[in-house]
Amino acid sequence: MSTTAVTQVGDIGTKLKVKDCAADCASGSMNLSIIKRSSVCCNTDQCNVQDAPDPRTDSNGKKCYFCNGKNCSNTVSCSGGEDHCITAAASYGEQSLVVKGCVSKSICDSTTSVDDVQKISCCSGNLCNGVQSVSQSFLFLCCSLLSFILLH
Repeated sequence: MSTTAVTQVGDIGTKLKVKDCAADCASGSMNLSIIKRSSVCCNTDQCNVQDAPDPRTDSNGKKCYFCNGKNCSNTVSCSGGEDHCITAAASYGEQSLVVKGCVSKSICDSTTSVDDVQKISCCSGNLCNGVQSVSQSFLFLCCSLLSFILLH
């Protein structure tokens, strides 16, 4: 596998390239706002000679929520092949962590069991990894009920 990861916090940025062997590998990219990563997997000797592409590509129009500390109402623009939103939750003792962002479908398909992570879910709608508003659900229910009454 070959991986390129970019971290950007304010004006400080780093880029890390890793080449290694991996038992389970998924080609694709992930964008968690301050951390962006792309990976390319292959299965022949020394096939990882090429670097994984830079994950900082142009926006593809899709948006997902991401977490900044405990605040998960921020949005991030997805790029390249990132066609799904992800939510992952982990607990370490009394500490809990929620991670949200954009991912490629291939990464969603490969995250069925990750150590120390209790819950991983992916969805394909725009901003689908956020909490649904109660007022929107209530308004939809009222409109549906009113339509049913008026049409019957």
